[in-house]
Amino acid sequence: MAHHAPFVRAILGAWTLAFVAVEDSEFYYEISGEGPPVVLVTGLAGVASYWEPNIAELRKHFTVLRYDHRGTGKSVRSERDYSIEMLADDLLGLMDAVGFERASLIGHSTGGAIGQVLAARYPERIDRLVLYGTWATLCPQMRLCMELRLNLLDAYGVAKYHEASPIFLYPPRFVSDQWDRIARDLVAAVANSTTPSILKARVAAVVDFDGSSYLPDIESTTLILVAQDDILTPAGCSEELARGIPHATLKVLSDGAHAVSHCDPKTFNDTVIAFLTV
Repeated sequence: MAHHAPFVRAILGAWTLAFVAVEDSEFYYEISGEGPPVVLVTGLAGVASYWEPNIAELRKHFTVLRYDHRGTGKSVRSERDYSIEMLADDLLGLMDAVGFERASLIGHSTGGAIGQVLAARYPERIDRLVLYGTWATLCPQMRLCMELRLNLLDAYGVAKYHEASPIFLYPPRFVSDQWDRIARDLVAAVANSTTPSILKARVAAVVDFDGSSYLPDIESTTLILVAQDDILTPAGCSEELARGIPHATLKVLSDGAHAVSHCDPKTFNDTVIAFLTV
């Protein structure tokens, strides 16, 4: 049984910002909104702020939990080997700590891999499941992207690792149209970055993950969501998920790349809210 106890908490109206101890680690999380519980699980960057374009709308319908993964943001900076299964255990402990006995889960990329593990291992804990821009087995395209990111980190350091992110996340037009905002976000990402060794360990967790054995055991009604122009987790990865998960529906959006929740938040919000409130 995980040991957990909140040790710092700030309540701003209906918004709770807090840290909680789970086993020997400390995690930053936020809870806001009213309604059925929903957990937002970020991708490789790991930070709760990824969901900023979506949180205002989602919290109108749900009690929303978002958090910084181990090794990222304000959460514990663990210098160790990482795995998707370990990150799933972290989230299970966090759900225990905040009293989310059963919740729907929206997982982006690495967060979708975490969602696969939780839904398969603990079906009683996951209600509906949204797997967004994610994968079960690493395709050659995704492997090339991960290797390129590691090569940038090794050759040029943390700044260039982060500064390359828009290439993997966004369509070209979005980068051009939103460059001023993206540039500010990149400055913040570099300033708040975790260590190079943790970045490498988190990438290794992605590369090493094989979710194919989990898919048949996922009992949750599942929406698989991907943009046709996603170059990091191409649509074929989502098609594989749809074939493997018994109660899955695949929805392919025309554009928005790997971060369609940023590029077209209205379509993303409307799609997941409709799915979660049926």
